[in-house]
Amino acid sequence: AEMAAARLSGTENRLVSLPLSRIRVIMKSSPEVSSINQDALFLTAKATELFVQYLATYSYKHGRGKEKNALTYTDLSHTAEECETFQFLADILPKKILASKYLKMLEKEKRDGEVGEDDDEAEKEEDEDE
Repeated sequence: AEMAAARLSGTENRLVSLPLSRIRVIMKSSPEVSSINQDALFLTAKATELFVQYLATYSYKHGRGKEKNALTYTDLSHTAEECETFQFLADILPKKILASKYLKMLEKEKRDGEVGEDDDEAEKEEDEDE
């Protein structure tokens, strides 16, 4: 695979901004991937680049960033939350909240979880675990 990377022409390299070596490492981190074709590597890099460009452009146009002539994290997280195309990114780009608010949310979830254990479904699951 290293020899193939060395053979990659300079022209192809300039067509993508993302480092191909990093993308190869990410692709190889998947257990299903045994080898990576150079064309597949290049196309993945280009597709990723175009996707990031689309996300940034969409977020800028639909966010408040254009008022300040800047793209903000808030613009990106709002896009992930509101636009169906980007909703799969909601976990990666969560809305910013204060730590105190987050801790209260965790406490509430914990309390709700304890209350929920009283229903029959939860009791059945507990019996199965024992």
